[in-house]
Amino acid sequence: MDTTVKLTTKEYDQHITGGTPSNDEILIDQGMYQRIIGKLLYLTVTRPDIAYSVETLSQFLLQSHMNAALRIIRYIKGKPSQGLLMSSSKKDTLTTHCDADWAACALSRKSITGFIIKLGDSFVSWKSKKQSTGSRSSAESEYRSLVSTIAELTWLNGLIKDLGVQLQLPVTILSDSKATLQITANPVYMRQQNTSR
Repeated sequence: MDTTVKLTTKEYDQHITGGTPSNDEILIDQGMYQRIIGKLLYLTVTRPDIAYSVETLSQFLLQSHMNAALRIIRYIKGKPSQGLLMSSSKKDTLTTHCDADWAACALSRKSITGFIIKLGDSFVSWKSKKQSTGSRSSAESEYRSLVSTIAELTWLNGLIKDLGVQLQLPVTILSDSKATLQITANPVYMRQQNTSR
């Protein structure tokens, strides 16, 4: 997707421009757009590089969104070898990268959570999703992203144990938020949070 374009609804655009009609029109053939998005959603099973873009486009039905969907299709046609590749080397370590984009949704001002979990050198789980509630700070949205990642790790760890694979612990979680890392590393803060509930 073009990173300079923020996709919104027609009503939102008219509200921001003070009632001036926008040039963006509602799609005439909405079924075709929905079929394209459905196929792209299916493709995200092996193409984590398009997960965020497809998740964003699945919320809208305007001509600019169709143009963005066609741009993703052109990208896929131009990069057929960018799919998910599994490593043949056996490693028993889980590594996670997680991040959040604070107030990224122009309509709801909700943050976007994203994470990738690797078993050895192979991707085994990934997610890009709008958070269910709004965050007051970037540290809070990063913390919510970290919590979502840990929930996925807990489930994945149980699944891998059920398959009879032993993992090296602890699991490495990489985040770019110093505030979130300090919150999770401080047991005094965590105790205060638990007693205040």
